[in-house]
Amino acid sequence: MTFIWPWMLASVLLAPLFLVIYILLQRRRRRIAAQYGGLGVAQDRRGRLLGARRHLPPVLLLVGLVVLYLALARPQAELSLPHIEGTVILAFDVSGSMAADDLQPTRMEAAKVAARDFVQRQPSTVRIGIVAFSDSGFSVQAPTDDRDAILASVNRLSPQRGTSLANGILVSLNTIATAGSQETHLYSNLTPVPATPTPEPVAPGTHTSAAIVLLTDGENNEQPDPLLAAKAAADRGIRIYTVGIGSSAGTNLHVNGVTVHTQLNEPMLQQIAAVTGGAYYNTTSASELSSVYDHLAPELSIRPEKTEVTAIFAGASVLILMLGGLLSLLWFSRFP
Repeated sequence: MTFIWPWMLASVLLAPLFLVIYILLQRRRRRIAAQYGGLGVAQDRRGRLLGARRHLPPVLLLVGLVVLYLALARPQAELSLPHIEGTVILAFDVSGSMAADDLQPTRMEAAKVAARDFVQRQPSTVRIGIVAFSDSGFSVQAPTDDRDAILASVNRLSPQRGTSLANGILVSLNTIATAGSQETHLYSNLTPVPATPTPEPVAPGTHTSAAIVLLTDGENNEQPDPLLAAKAAADRGIRIYTVGIGSSAGTNLHVNGVTVHTQLNEPMLQQIAAVTGGAYYNTTSASELSSVYDHLAPELSIRPEKTEVTAIFAGASVLILMLGGLLSLLWFSRFP
């Protein structure tokens, strides 16, 4: 258990002070009883001696105060809570061709704009993960509902080298399969360690609550075959929604003194979407991606989550204090 305001735990130190005061009062009562031959001995309303149970109401009041002091520190407990949710992976093409400027200011920046708009349109029941791929793939952000963390991951992306659409799809599949057990990785311009391209084997149709949004210019120059990767996604019930970043006419890109012509490969992206039952969008229609959630089949998942339990502590303290006060009224016709 943790506390949001741990400094408030210092108030618990008042409890020993109250205990010392109570002990001193009891000693004073015993001296009076000895001096006046029983006067001051605790009795109930019928004149019967209460014995040790006379201490019960004060003890209950002291315990109630301690629990109340703990509530003031705003305790948190890790509880396994049910969630109805879906998962969407934003798979970013960070190959060198994404630095092309046929979309202003660059294809990469246009992809980021589309991604930010998508993230902001999604309901809170959607967890979003980020995958970056060039000639290999890398999970940048495990699926989460923390929108600030997602947008920060998007902002860190920058163009790298070649393009392997298949690796982007396969790493996305692995990210979905292992959601909940992954750590967040910081993306940098350093070459990432290549991820294992083969996705975890699961039963067909397992992940219908998940989808992949592939933001890319569609130019593929690395193995394996992206259509085979799309088939692997379809077998798991995962739709892929492709977003074409670039123009069909293309543009010339200067890389290390070499001029390369790069253009949007719409047919490839349309085929990937068709194989999985998804849809193809271009940058002008990317706002329609908000409909992706309509095609998810949200599922019930149980995952641990830190939850504030102040209300439980406060309620328990009130009950204990009321019980102590009630016993005091019944036995002594007064509060302790």
